[in-house]
Amino acid sequence: MGKKRLTMRRKESIYGYLFVLPWIIGFLAFTAGPLVFSFMASFTNYNITSRMDFIGVENYQGLFTADNLFWTSLWNTLYFVAFSVPLTTIGAILLSALLNQDIPGIRFFRTLYYLPAVLSGVGVYLLWMQLLDPGTGMVNLILGWFNIDGPNWLFDPEWTKPSLILMKMWSVDGSMLLYLASMQGVSKSLYEAAEIDGANTWKQFRHITLPMITPVIFFDVVTSLIGGFQIFQEAYVMSSNGEGGPANSLLFYNLYMWRQAFENFNMGYAMAMSWILFVIVFVLTLINLKLAPRWVHYEGEEK
Repeated sequence: MGKKRLTMRRKESIYGYLFVLPWIIGFLAFTAGPLVFSFMASFTNYNITSRMDFIGVENYQGLFTADNLFWTSLWNTLYFVAFSVPLTTIGAILLSALLNQDIPGIRFFRTLYYLPAVLSGVGVYLLWMQLLDPGTGMVNLILGWFNIDGPNWLFDPEWTKPSLILMKMWSVDGSMLLYLASMQGVSKSLYEAAEIDGANTWKQFRHITLPMITPVIFFDVVTSLIGGFQIFQEAYVMSSNGEGGPANSLLFYNLYMWRQAFENFNMGYAMAMSWILFVIVFVLTLINLKLAPRWVHYEGEEK
C-alpha cells in the first residue's frame, strides 16, 4: 500500500512538472538566459555583430566618469519620476473619489474617463503634440481665453518634461479603475458609524477611505515608480527626430540606452546602463517595501 502511494505521488509530481515545463523553458530561454548574458556582456565591448572582448569595468567607469549624457539622462528620468508618480497617484485617487458618487449618469462618466486606456500610445502622443502646439494647440488657445501667454511646451527645454507629466496625468484611467474598485469595497458601516459620530465628508475620506485603500496606493506607487524609470516611447515620438531634444531635455535614461545599443551599436555599454537602472529601481523598491508597514493598512491586520 505504501509503495502504491509513493508511486501515485511520483506520478503526480511528474505530471505537475510536465505542466509547468513550458513555463520553465520560457523562463530560462527568454528571462533568465538573457539576464545572465546581459550581465556578462556589460563587462565587454560587445557591438552586436562580431566584437565581444572582455574589458572589465570600463563600461561602468566610462558611464560614471566620462559620459555627461549619462548624468543628463538620469537627471531627466529622476525629474520625471519625482513629479509624475505623486501627481498621477493623487490625481487618480481624487478622480476615483469623484466617480464613486451615487449620482445619475455616473456610469457614463466612468466610461468616459476610462477611454484613454483603450487608445493607442503613439496615437495619444501625436494627439498631445497637436494639443501642445504653441501656435495652434488647444491648450494655449484655452489659456489665451484667460489672458495667459502659454509656453512653447515641447519646444522649450524648461517645459518639455512638464508637458509629458501633464500628458501622464491625463491618462490615469488604469489606476483610477483600481482605486474605484477598492473604494467600493470599503464597508458602508464604517461610513455610517463615522457619520453618527459627526464626521463630515472630508474626515470620512481622510480617516476611512484613504487608510482602507492604502494597499492599492502602495501597489500603484511601486508599479508607477518602475514604469516611470522605463519611460521611452513618449520621448522617442515627441522629441525632435527621437533624439531627446531640445537641448537633451527629453533624453531619458531608456532613450539614451536605446541610442547606445541600436544607433551606436555599443551594446556592452547599453547593458551596463541597464544593470545600473536595475540597481536603482531595486533599491527604491526595497525602500518602499521597508516603509510600507508604517502607512499601509491591511484589513484585519493586528499591529
